[in-house]
This record gives sequence, C-alpha cells and structure tokens, in this order.
Amino acid sequence: MYEEENIKDRMVINPTYLASRTRSSVNWADAQRRVTKSYREWLRAAPEVQQMYSLNMPVSAIRTKIRQEFERHRFVSHLQTVDMLLFQSHAEFQETLNYWKQLSHVLKYFRAEEDPNARLPKNFMSGFLEGRN
Repeated sequence: MYEEENIKDRMVINPTYLASRTRSSVNWADAQRRVTKSYREWLRAAPEVQQMYSLNMPVSAIRTKIRQEFERHRFVSHLQTVDMLLFQSHAEFQETLNYWKQLSHVLKYFRAEEDPNARLPKNFMSGFLEGRN
C-alpha cells in the first residue's frame, strides 16, 4: 500500500526531484567515485523502473542492460568525456524515474534483445527500400 502511494506521489510533476548540480570531476579518482555512485543508483532503481513502466521482463534483465550500457563506455580515457557521460546518465535517470519518458523510450534499450532482426540498415538506400524512416 505504501509503495503504491509513494509512486502515485511521484507521478506529480516535480522538476526538482532528483535534480543535482552539474559539476566536473576533479581527478580520475573523483570521476571513478561518481561513476560508481551513478551505477549503483541505476541498479537500485531497476525494480522501480520495472514497476513504473510495467515492463514484462525480470529485474535481472534490466540490471544486465544497465551494466551493458555502463560497460560500453568503460575505456573512455578523457576526463571531460566521462563528465559528459555522467551528466547524460543522470539526465536519463531523472527522466526515467520522474516518468517523463514513454514506454517506447525505455524499450528502445531492449530492442536488440527482443527482435533479432532489429539492426541498422547498411546504408541509406537499403533502409529506404526496407521502409524505415
């Protein structure tokens, strides 16, 4: 009962919920700490994301996708790029938990797993002839 009320309370538009100041990392240790914090926030929010968006997949699949997204940028070696990725991650996190996204926006991360034929066309013309926009 309490969880249901808590989610309904968050459905109210509150642009400052989860808002944080944008800042740059001082050094690599600071960047690593911030990335770890962001990763843990995402993992902890996975059950709530599943419930909010009524996703028909286990929480473990959501957590696996979160890990894949973080691993994709594992070898970034430029501190300013890490800061920019952290900013984007937090913006996605805020938009997701504030329910500012539609279901299709959340499901775009899982498209390759759902549809094995979901791929980008080789070039513009082949995509055009396939009927992709």
